[in-house]
Order: sequence, then structure tokens, then C-alpha cells
Amino acid sequence: MTKSEEQIMSSPRNIPVALTIAGSDSSGGAGLQADLSVFLESRVHGTSVVTAITAQTPKKILGIEPVKPAVVLRQLESVFAANKPKAAKTGMLLSAGVVECVADFFGGKKRPPLVVDPVMVSSSGTEFLRPGGVRMLKKKLLPMATVVAPNVPEAEELARLKIREPEDMRMAARALFERYGCAAVVTGGHLSGCEVIEAFYDGHEELLLTMPRVKGGPWPGTGCRFTAAIAAEVAKGAKLAKAIIRAKEYVANYLG
Repeated sequence: MTKSEEQIMSSPRNIPVALTIAGSDSSGGAGLQADLSVFLESRVHGTSVVTAITAQTPKKILGIEPVKPAVVLRQLESVFAANKPKAAKTGMLLSAGVVECVADFFGGKKRPPLVVDPVMVSSSGTEFLRPGGVRMLKKKLLPMATVVAPNVPEAEELARLKIREPEDMRMAARALFERYGCAAVVTGGHLSGCEVIEAFYDGHEELLLTMPRVKGGPWPGTGCRFTAAIAAEVAKGAKLAKAIIRAKEYVANYLG
């Protein structure tokens, strides 16, 4: 363990706190394990709320065990009672009950900025958010989010638009803002081309961020790491647009 890691783990009061609300990935490549590793690298103290337990390899989901909404709520209450986060992110929520639980918790009092990664399907094709959960996400969680960060298939579902090129991503980000009232950053890894593009819109500022596409892949967990990096930067005090730029840089360095 490095000196900086010891300082982060032993003195959480001296650094910002970030929260991940996500599923546990037994392979360590995605989910809350990936989020916590990003928090550590970003020099914020990571806390976690487990929404589901998965048994998986990097290529296959072998099983999923959901966590009851009441247990999710108890975890949220305990995190905020001990070390109130400066920012939070959601990943796999799995069920309508858990989505509603998180939405009610963040809507009931003054809460920190919330980054929503609307995880719907795994890279191997397993459903990570049931239809009722998608409806609850649209109805209750997105309207209170600070920013939503869907990939192309998720953005198509949430914005009800077909996305085939960067201009479509830009239009989808604007449509998400208009529909749900939160900022949006659409991630373009699913599109073809020699570059990967992210389109951001918050009602005032618009960004199109590019980086060269890394050969190989697919790269499970990059969405988790991107949104965790956004949350970490926001927890440290960065404005949202700057946090997204830094998160893009983090992912580029991680894949490079």
C-alpha cells in the first residue's frame, strides 16, 4: 500500500467523500468494485451501497441476487450518518423498488449532486434493469439527477431517438435535458469510427469530447469508471463540465 492510499484509508475526514450505489461485480471489472478503485485513484474516500450481488466473469453473468429496497435504504442512511458524501453515483439498480428507494432518499432532503449511470444491459447482454425499473428511472430518478450518462442504446431508450452519428448524440443530449431536466452526457463507444465521442449538454453549455478509439475491446466497466470519475471530480469541487472533461481524460489514460 502506498503512502497516499494509507492516508486516504486512515483519514477519510481530511478528503472529500463520494458514494457509489451499484451492484457488486465478483470479477472486479465493473460495478462498485470499479467505482471504488476510481475513487481511490482520484483521491476521494469511497463509500458504497450494494444493490445486487452478481457472480460473473469478464465475459459472462452466472447469477444475480437482488438486495431488498429496505436493505438499500438502511445502507444509504448509514453512509449519510457517518460520512456525508459530497457527490454520489448510481450504477446497476436492477428493480423498480430499488430505483424508487434511491429516488425517494435523494428527493426527501438536501442531498449531494447525483450522477446517474442508467445501466440497463450488461456488455454480455444480461438485463440489469427490469422494465418496471426503467419506467421508475424515467418517472422519479432522472428528474432529480444532476447528470445522466447513458451509452448509445440507453440514450435511444431514454430520449426516444435513433442515434447513428455524433450529431444524433448531440440531439439526444439536448432531448434528455428537455425531457428530464437534468444535464446529459451521451457516451459514444457503441458507434463505429476511429474516435470515441461524448456529447454533453446542461441547458447552457454544450461539449463534444473526442479521443482516439483504442483497438480491441469491448471494454466492460468503462461506463462505470467514467461516471465514477465524474462523481469523484464533483466531490472535489469541480464544476460539472470540467468534471466530465477530467473523467474523459481518466478513461483515456485507463484504456491507454
